[in-house]
Amino acid sequence: MVTIYHNNRCSKSRQTLELLRDKGEELQVVEYLKDTPTTEELKTVLHKLGLKPEELLRKGEQVYKEQFAGKSYTDDEWLRIMTENPVLIERPIVVKGDKAAIGRPPEKVLEIL
Repeated sequence: MVTIYHNNRCSKSRQTLELLRDKGEELQVVEYLKDTPTTEELKTVLHKLGLKPEELLRKGEQVYKEQFAGKSYTDDEWLRIMTENPVLIERPIVVKGDKAAIGRPPEKVLEIL
């Protein structure tokens, strides 16, 4: 089973989802803006990605620029901020077993299949 944290409004996310479907993967699609991951789920995904919470942020988003740019937070604070503002979570994230990848570019997820 492959899980994709997906935003249908994002072209990279749509391309990644199409790529996974073309590969015949059994999918669980999580529309993370509607079904936001918990801080524990984010911790698990980050561990699989090998990233710190701040490295998963979409720093180009308006909410980041207005509220968080230039400020320093702990990992736990960033996790809370992401669950409260899921638009800040980089997308798409694909998880398979104990591995994960960010689909930027979409072909990057092929490394974990």
